[in-house]
Amino acid sequence: MRIADRLLVVGGVLTAGAALLHVGIIIGGPDWYRFFGAGERMARMAARGSMQPALVTASIAALLAVWALYAFSGAGVIRRLPFLRLALTLIAAVYLARGLFGVPAVMLVDDVYTNQLRAKLTFMVVSSAICIVLGVCYAIGAAQAWKTAPALRPE
Repeated sequence: MRIADRLLVVGGVLTAGAALLHVGIIIGGPDWYRFFGAGERMARMAARGSMQPALVTASIAALLAVWALYAFSGAGVIRRLPFLRLALTLIAAVYLARGLFGVPAVMLVDDVYTNQLRAKLTFMVVSSAICIVLGVCYAIGAAQAWKTAPALRPE
């Protein structure tokens, strides 16, 4: 297995873990929303029994699960998914943007939510570092997919 494939497997496993963590946040309730940086507003809505936090969090979990499938597809663990190269590139870009700009955004933007995250700077730094690692895994995998895939082969 090539190093790019191994990195995609690592990225896929970590992303799948993040998807499961988001499901755990729904189950864990308001305290979990607070701990994992969703903000006091989301935690309060969850405490009141609103479905909105669960729907938003479930949507994030589903998106992360799809991203994990794309990583596994890029590594050749599962069948080739449509738009594989483009998807891996975009996923890498999102992870890298979150990793590189998450902390500066929290430090520079002045609103209720970023002020809450500023109080959890350790969480922001750790989650940003994780996103950078994931972004690099997906970026290397995407580069390999673009390099090795035949130009005329449909995705």
